[in-house]
Amino acid sequence: MKRVVLDTNCLLASISSRSDFFIVWRGLHEGKYTLCVSNDILAEYEEIIAQKATPTVAKHVVDALVDSDYVEFVDPQFRLGLIRKDPDDNKFVDCAFAANAAFIVSNDHHFDVLESIEFPKIMVLRLQQFAAMLKI
Repeated sequence: MKRVVLDTNCLLASISSRSDFFIVWRGLHEGKYTLCVSNDILAEYEEIIAQKATPTVAKHVVDALVDSDYVEFVDPQFRLGLIRKDPDDNKFVDCAFAANAAFIVSNDHHFDVLESIEFPKIMVLRLQQFAAMLKI
């Protein structure tokens, strides 16, 4: 089972059953992959979902993640600082590194810098690519 880190916007795009990317949310709960998160990531998920939807929706999403057998909690010990244009995105990189995740799923172009970094090699897939992978 692949270990994956989801950028907040990708998680947000996947939680509605009407979304083209609902397969990502459903795939998590069907055990098609393991979602790796840190406390910082969970806090951002809750904050952004509360802003974009409601605090109640945010709480339900975070509770579902905390209770899931397919979510792994990671405590990154290193702060790699690989994304300089938006340092807040580094929490996802640090989590992926600590979890030895297969990739980060993000449509944020700040993550494109990871393509040119030799070590640590952290792959980034777009949400569309990940959703297509789950359909197979």
